[in-house]
Amino acid sequence: MSPRYSPSGAGLGLRRALLGPLAQHGYPAAAGTPASAIDFFEIAPENWINVGGSLGRQLRSFTERHAFVCHGLSLSLGSPAPLDETLIVKIRRLLDAHGIALYSEHLSYCSDDGHLYDLMPIPFTRAAVDWVAARIRRTQDLLGRRIAVENVSYYAAPGREMDEADFVREVVAAADCDLLLDINNIHVNSVNHGYDAAAYLDAMPGERIAYYHVAGHYDEAPGLKVDTHGAAVIDPVWRLLERAYARFGVRPTLLERDFNFPPMNELVAELDQIRRLQSLNAPVERHAARG
Repeated sequence: MSPRYSPSGAGLGLRRALLGPLAQHGYPAAAGTPASAIDFFEIAPENWINVGGSLGRQLRSFTERHAFVCHGLSLSLGSPAPLDETLIVKIRRLLDAHGIALYSEHLSYCSDDGHLYDLMPIPFTRAAVDWVAARIRRTQDLLGRRIAVENVSYYAAPGREMDEADFVREVVAAADCDLLLDINNIHVNSVNHGYDAAAYLDAMPGERIAYYHVAGHYDEAPGLKVDTHGAAVIDPVWRLLERAYARFGVRPTLLERDFNFPPMNELVAELDQIRRLQSLNAPVERHAARG
């Protein structure tokens, strides 16, 4: 399936609370005259599966005019429970119906006998690598496309046998999938678990990075940060993002904001900061001299 549009530049999570402010800023763009402040959008498929009526038409009006990616919330790739193949089929229908090629999910789990409504850490063990990689491969088979998995924030590491960076690398290699590299999660985890964020970033498999996430978080206490997506991106995260661009190359980058929405011009300013860093790290075109 060919995507209707390919994501590039700086994107924003499309939340229903933003539909009104986006309309006031010219979104969705009129055919042939795309608005320039937001290069692509991301949605959670679970929030839009089987949604019809006016909301369904609004989504269609966006996907017909703008590039989109999908970021799943509840597939629970690391769960001990059977993989929800019915959900995967529904996600594929949504992706195909809207011409969206790229789907990502969290490298975590959120269900066993029912949903937990939180992202729980997969134990960093080799048995877990084999388990989750097999489930990712099955997901890719059912979706008919490669997926990207995201490094998640976590607050405990039960049964650890290897470092988080090694676990992420081994999973994506064994599953032959891509990586959604969340820059804010690297920063949050580095503070909460006492590791070097730059070293973790440098250890990632750059050739597998499909796109990046940046977001804000909440300082719960000294040495404890909580990933909330409810605040502005801070300077250490911007510096990590620039390091990622310099090391691995510029990739599409998504600004996550799930609540506590500021005025649209503040979100646009963060998108402009993404594009500024992308421009600074864009490859220099070399032209042959003419004789």
